[in-house]
Amino acid sequence: MSDIKTTFADIKKDVKQMVDERDWNQFHSPKNLAMSISVEANELLEKFLWMDNAPSFEELKTNRQDIEDECADVLIVLTAFANACNIDLSKAVRAKLEKTKAKYPIAKAKGRYTKYTEL
Repeated sequence: MSDIKTTFADIKKDVKQMVDERDWNQFHSPKNLAMSISVEANELLEKFLWMDNAPSFEELKTNRQDIEDECADVLIVLTAFANACNIDLSKAVRAKLEKTKAKYPIAKAKGRYTKYTEL
């Protein structure tokens, strides 16, 4: 399975199957899943805690599998959230990209990290 061949629908189906087989839907309230997304994202952050930017690239090389596992955990729980809340991820991502593009026009934002309210 690769990003090129896999759709959000494929991932949503696989996550749904895993959750259904384990009877975990009973625990998958929006609140619990949102909290779990945060927990998993923080486990990813922990891999880079106290590092400057340059060493973080070395950490990625050294501990790539652990970092990929944490990325997968974030996406799996996010997908479970989308399933539980009936969110079309493709539609949501495309809509948010359009909003972000409008807030950060290329002419003002290119190469800058400044928040849109400060551009």
